[in-house]
Amino acid sequence: MNDPIRRDGLRDRYWDRVPLKNMSPREWEALCDGCGKCCLNKLEDPDTQEIAFTRVACRLLDGDTCRCAQYEIRRQFVPDCVMLTPDTIGKVAYWMPTTCAYRLLFEGKPLYDWHPLISGTPDSVHDAGVSVRGWTVPEFEVPEEDWEDHIIEEPL
Repeated sequence: MNDPIRRDGLRDRYWDRVPLKNMSPREWEALCDGCGKCCLNKLEDPDTQEIAFTRVACRLLDGDTCRCAQYEIRRQFVPDCVMLTPDTIGKVAYWMPTTCAYRLLFEGKPLYDWHPLISGTPDSVHDAGVSVRGWTVPEFEVPEEDWEDHIIEEPL
């Protein structure tokens, strides 16, 4: 039985039924809730692998839209930016935000009600107060040795 395709090119509630590796590229990209938290610089304890999020944002993050300003070519500017795919999620899920749809689905958990796929509006992530809109500082304004001064609690 084929799933009906919605006007936006996505199968109805596909995230509940389709394994990550079987999602279309459009479905995969639609999982991003637009919170911007993955674009925050993080500090990792080398002994415990514990991740600390900072409010220091990648130079490419647009603080108003919470989206990468150069998404398609981001690795030209930030070579170590992670290319999140079904093949890489298992290696990087531990440092993704705990509210991230990719991480949640990888861990077998449901999406939050504020996720745009459920709410039907991209602003729901901002309305719920879980995006980074309006409170980040660009990485070029904070020396890396001072990032510890900008550690935040996660989830936000």
